[in-house]
Amino acid sequence: MTPLLRLKERGLRLEGCSPEDFTPTPINPPKTDKTYYGAGKRFPHRLKPVAPSLGRRSMDETEFWEIIDTARDAANGDPEEQADLVVEKLAQLDPNTVLDFARHFESRLNRAYQWDLWGAADILLGEVDEDAFDSFRCWLISRGRHTYEGAIHQADDLATLVKEFNENLDGLAEDLGYAADEAYEQLTGMRLPDLGLPRPTEPAGTRLDLDDDTAMAIRLPALWQRFGR
Repeated sequence: MTPLLRLKERGLRLEGCSPEDFTPTPINPPKTDKTYYGAGKRFPHRLKPVAPSLGRRSMDETEFWEIIDTARDAANGDPEEQADLVVEKLAQLDPNTVLDFARHFESRLNRAYQWDLWGAADILLGEVDEDAFDSFRCWLISRGRHTYEGAIHQADDLATLVKEFNENLDGLAEDLGYAADEAYEQLTGMRLPDLGLPRPTEPAGTRLDLDDDTAMAIRLPALWQRFGR
């Protein structure tokens, strides 16, 4: 129905006006039916504006770890189930809080980009490339604050921090790395924006030859003794 007919139905007088006078001129019309790939899935959607939130309280570090820990406990340690539960929790929050979570997660992912942790991943999983190391760092975050901080301080302490290690279940948690992306998409219909955090170009620490068994055993003796090939 045209704007003119709608006004006539409301009983308004429109003397000296033509239908063209009531043709609206759109201002920055939204794009529709855009398709993109995010978190490994195809999402047809309509773009929605995210309302600014002024004077709000940001998610702090404790709240971030509570979400990780609660989901892990409910999932009985299953990384895929844990990721689904984190998405479910984040989707109940507002988009800006999801962005807070994403910043906490990415900053910890970047902090774990260390040669010693790459060596630890290689000992635990074997032949870990860049992508697998990304997934390993997501898994490290999934284990919670105590395990994460302990491993960041000394990677070899994973030998005692990890009580049980199932190669078919543990060590990789790629889906958790996309939890904030999925929740943000559900809430806004848009992709998670760039977080503006600097990304390291090289692992921190002294370079480690992952193919040198002697060097690995010297750098990470406890892990090598328990899990070494």
